Amino acid sequence: MNSPVFRKIILPWYDTHTACVILFIVMMAVFMFGVEGVRVAGKMSQYNGYVWVPMLLIILSGSVCASLSFRLLKRYRDRFSF
Repeated sequence: MNSPVFRKIILPWYDTHTACVILFIVMMAVFMFGVEGVRVAGKMSQYNGYVWVPMLLIILSGSVCASLSFRLLKRYRDRFSF
């Protein structure tokens, strides 16, 4: 009888390569939206108090992009290591 220890690990759908790449692309779009928001809020004096909203978008989407980058690089390293 086969032991379940030797079975292949099943990744959840949200941790697949395709889902990570799609999420990375979406988060880069959100990052660029935040950069544009900071630029617009900086130009218009009545919106200077709201510059924290696009800054929050930049920080959060940047952290998700960094996390996904480390995850994908680790997978590539593990896949192609000898």
